[in-house]
Amino acid sequence: MPQNTNTKILATIGPATGSKEVLSKLIDAGADAFRFNFSHGTHEEHEKRFKIVRELSKKKKRHISIVADMQGPKLRVGCFENGAVILKDKQEFILDLDETLGTEKRVNLPHVEIFKAVKKGDKLLLNDGNIILEVKKKDDSHIFTTVIVGGKLSDHKGVNLPNIALPISALTQKDINDLKFALKLGVDWVSLSFVQKAQDVKDAKKLIGNKALIISKLEKPSAIEELDEIIALSDAIMVARGDLGVECPIETVPLLQKRIISACRKQAKPVIVATQMLESMINAPTPTRAEVSDVATAVYDMADTVMLSAETAVGSYPVEAVEMMHHIIERVEGDSNFIAQTYHNETHTCSLESLGITYAAKELSEVLPNVAAIVTFTNSGFTTFSMSKERPKLPIVAITPHENVASRMGIVWGVRAVVDTDVFKNFDMIEHIANKHTKALGYGKKGEYIIATAGYPFGQTLMTNLLHTIRIK
Repeated sequence: MPQNTNTKILATIGPATGSKEVLSKLIDAGADAFRFNFSHGTHEEHEKRFKIVRELSKKKKRHISIVADMQGPKLRVGCFENGAVILKDKQEFILDLDETLGTEKRVNLPHVEIFKAVKKGDKLLLNDGNIILEVKKKDDSHIFTTVIVGGKLSDHKGVNLPNIALPISALTQKDINDLKFALKLGVDWVSLSFVQKAQDVKDAKKLIGNKALIISKLEKPSAIEELDEIIALSDAIMVARGDLGVECPIETVPLLQKRIISACRKQAKPVIVATQMLESMINAPTPTRAEVSDVATAVYDMADTVMLSAETAVGSYPVEAVEMMHHIIERVEGDSNFIAQTYHNETHTCSLESLGITYAAKELSEVLPNVAAIVTFTNSGFTTFSMSKERPKLPIVAITPHENVASRMGIVWGVRAVVDTDVFKNFDMIEHIANKHTKALGYGKKGEYIIATAGYPFGQTLMTNLLHTIRIK
C-alpha cells in the first residue's frame, strides 16, 4: 500500500520498544525510521535491534532508515556525599578538579576544558537550566561562582555553557568506538551531538567517509553562527530543541526552528525536529493540546521528519505515540492550504543545475494535467533530496540500484523508495522502470503522466540534468 503521509516519523528504540513484536507494531503505526541512542544500551543490544529492524523492513517491503545517534561530550558535575545538595540563592559555590565527594560548598567538575574557557560574568546552567551560577573568578583548578537561581543538585547532573565555545571535539573516544561499531553494522545515518562549528562536521566526515550520511544536531548557539556552512557540510540537520532551549533563551527556539528548516530547504538537506514533541505520552495515553499544536507546527513548517525520544524509548504508550503523531500529520497534510502556504512569499533561486531541474519538475507537475507521480532516478540520493526540497503535491518515487541509498530515504519528505538493479542505460529502460514501479505502488492509471528526473549520461552521480515526461501504459 502507498504511504499516505509525506512527513516522516523517527522513533527512538529503547527498553520499551526493543522487541520484534513492538518494533513491528511501530512500523505498522507509521514509523519510517528508528534512532539508536548510543548514550544508552550495549553494543550487543544495538546489534540485536538492528537485525530485527532490517528483518522487518524486508518482510514488510519498507525501506526503514536506521540512525545511530552518538552521545557526544557530556558535561556533568561529579558526585555528592549524600547524593544531592540544595543550593540557595546568592550563596557561593565552587566547581573544582578535586575528585572527592561534593558538599553544599563545592563539587567536582571533571572537564578541564571548561576551566580554560569560562571567564568572569559567564553563566553556568546546571540540571537542564534549573540552576544558574554566575562566575565571579577562576584559577586553573577552581571556578568560584554565586548562585543566581538555586535548587536541588544531585550526582552527575549536566552542565550547559551558553555562548561559550569549548575547545573539545564533537566526538569523544567513546563516540569513536561507537561509530566504528555502527558503521560496521551498516547504519544509514550517523547523528553528531554537540556540533559547535563547521570543523566538527569536517572531522567526522574523515572518519565516516561514504559509509553513512551525517546528521548534525544543532543544540549550541555557536552552531547557529555557522548555520549555512554546517548545513552545506552535513547531509541532514536535527533541530535538537532540548539543549537548544537551555543554551538559548527558550522563547527564541520556535524562531530558530523556522530559520533552520528554511535554511535546510534552500540547500536541499532533510531536517528533523526533535525533543519533547509528545512528552506527556511517556506516562499518558493522550498528549496535551499544546503538544499536538507543536507537532502540527513542525509539519506546517515543512520539516522532513518529526522525532519521538523517550515517548518510544521508555514510555508506557510507544505505539500510541507513533499512531498519534501519524494522525496529526495526516490532519495537517489534509488541510487544503497545507502546500499552498508553503510557497506563499517564497522566492526561488537555483544555484545548481540539479535544483533548477527539480524545481521545473515540480512546476510542470502542477500545470500538466493527469500527472500521477514524480520519479527520480538516483545513484547517490542527491536527485531525490533535490526533488523533495520542492515539496510537490504528488508522491515522489525514488528509484535506485542501491539498497543503502533506498534505506536513507526514511527521513526524507514525501519519498517512497524502490530498489531496481536494472541498469538505467537508455530512455526505453527509464520509461519501462518508471511505469513498473509507479503502478506497483498504486499511483496512477493508464494514460496518466509520470514526470521523471535523472542524470544524463545515465549512471553518473551528483548530477541531475534531465526532465522527461512518460505516459503510463
